[in-house]
Amino acid sequence: MRWLLAILTIMLLVTQYRLWVGEGSLAEVTRLKRELVQQQEKNSALARANRQLLREVRSLKQGTDGVEAKARYDLGLIKEDETLFIFLDPEESKE
Repeated sequence: MRWLLAILTIMLLVTQYRLWVGEGSLAEVTRLKRELVQQQEKNSALARANRQLLREVRSLKQGTDGVEAKARYDLGLIKEDETLFIFLDPEESKE
């Protein structure tokens, strides 16, 4: 009877060890769930960036308006007979 009790106790300890510390433990499951949420947030941000880039590519492919807007914004394009006005923020000029 003592042997049976000892074997059952050892089996209980082994299963409890796996539950709390070993592979597939509750701590590992919690960590994996947290990592999953973080990865889903990263994927959402990348999906938004991809959609923005896709809109930009479509705009550039559809005509010259997209190219002109990109050149104005990124390269400072100014056409003939246009006047460029630059407004400075007085707070920034103090620094």
